[in-house]
Amino acid sequence: MKTANITLATLLALGLGIAGTPANAAGCLSGAAAGAVAGHMAGHHAVLGAVGGCIAGHEIAKHQKKMQQQQAQQQTI
Repeated sequence: MKTANITLATLLALGLGIAGTPANAAGCLSGAAAGAVAGHMAGHHAVLGAVGGCIAGHEIAKHQKKMQQQQAQQQTI
């Protein structure tokens, strides 16, 4: 079961990496590190935690960038 989870996580990560769009890893590294630690503590699922953390970290960074752009736009008006 553990090997199947690692294989699935690896294939998912490779699939996301080969999407054809330029890589924008904002938030991914810190999210992956936090997710790996959390996944390891939750039952030795560090790889799955890292993948999930990377996705979550990227989404959070994207949201923060959008909020900063909106604030900058409101200040110029």
